[in-house]
Amino acid sequence: MTIKEVCSKFNVSPDTLRYYERVGVIPEVRRTSGGIRDYSDDDIKWVETATCFRSAGMPIELLIEYVKLYQEGDHTISARCDLLKEARERILIERKKFDDALKKMDYKIKVYENAVETGKLEWNKDNNCCCCNKS
Repeated sequence: MTIKEVCSKFNVSPDTLRYYERVGVIPEVRRTSGGIRDYSDDDIKWVETATCFRSAGMPIELLIEYVKLYQEGDHTISARCDLLKEARERILIERKKFDDALKKMDYKIKVYENAVETGKLEWNKDNNCCCCNKS
């Protein structure tokens, strides 16, 4: 598969793929005799993993470390598992921030919709949500 096809499939730029390869987020991609990158099925799996984890906010450094560990062999399975657990915890923390923001938004939307219906804006001071201020 060409770099253009891979970019189209994963909605990333050629520069991003080249960068991922250069820094070790994906292993080095085989090239044709003319020097064109020729992505194999295994390369595609790496790109898929990298784009998925990056879109979830996994830091580049963790991805690089994961690939290094993978390339070192099966004796690093435990370390890879630990690294993924660490990345998962980071993602859960970020997801909580989004969940809290959505909760605040939902509360405010509800208050404003009620105000549109009743003509009166009222904030519930007894509400337990994270969003009980009047901003």
